[in-house]
Amino acid sequence: MASAAPEDLVVTRASLQDWPVIGGWAAAEGWNPGLSDGAAFFAQDPDGFFLGRVDGEPVSAISVVNHGLEYAFLGCYLVRPDRRGRGHGLTTWKTALAHAGTRTIGLDGVVAQQDNYRRSGFRLAHRTVRYRGPAPVAAAPAGIRPVRPADVEAVTAYDALCHPAPRPRFLARWLTLPGHRALVRRSDGGRVTGYGVLRPGRDCLRVGPLFADTAEGAHELFAALTAPVAGREIAIDVPHTRPAGIALAEAAGLTPSFETARMYTGPVPPHAQDRVFGVTTLELG
Repeated sequence: MASAAPEDLVVTRASLQDWPVIGGWAAAEGWNPGLSDGAAFFAQDPDGFFLGRVDGEPVSAISVVNHGLEYAFLGCYLVRPDRRGRGHGLTTWKTALAHAGTRTIGLDGVVAQQDNYRRSGFRLAHRTVRYRGPAPVAAAPAGIRPVRPADVEAVTAYDALCHPAPRPRFLARWLTLPGHRALVRRSDGGRVTGYGVLRPGRDCLRVGPLFADTAEGAHELFAALTAPVAGREIAIDVPHTRPAGIALAEAAGLTPSFETARMYTGPVPPHAQDRVFGVTTLELG
């Protein structure tokens, strides 16, 4: 797939080898991508990443990652600062959007782009707020342990309840990548009642996802994830429709630092939004 625009922009699919360029641009915008995000992102949908080039030089990027037959998520929408205002972003956008087909598309839009997203058929669902600050000093609660290979199937099934579509290929990497700390909480009967992941970012540690049956379970998972890194800078992205998630972040002493708008083009597949205390990433939902 390729398309041309003013200045002979050519948009083609990106590969994992291109991720350092895309991730570097995202970091320059202050998005703080995780250090190993690319491997998990491309595992979910290796055809869902696009780069626009002029004379072979990357100038724009976007991802439209498919999650099953009904849902896709758009992220990494970037134009190099010295190439903005020339139509490169719009051409890259139109080329990539076709990859989703008839799926509902979600995104977390930065404030500056939200009007443009509305013109493309996206509608506001809620705000997502990044809370950030030093990890609090806390005792790690009992009953929570690292995700083991034997847990992956059950954690993946639990994740599918909390996310609009199953994403087993993504989770197979997300739970095991170097530097990722994945913890699971189980009931006395062995049922998964929550899980969370802490990973290193460019300028602070990132919590995501943080999914749990109850607020108590979410607090325990958060404490277990962050206790070993007390005092280090952490961040978590919380849907503003989740007062319990906001209360968790505020109880940890974190404060708002960044805001996006979760927007969709159509109906969102049903999922347990009441179990979402922190979203996985702003790039893949």
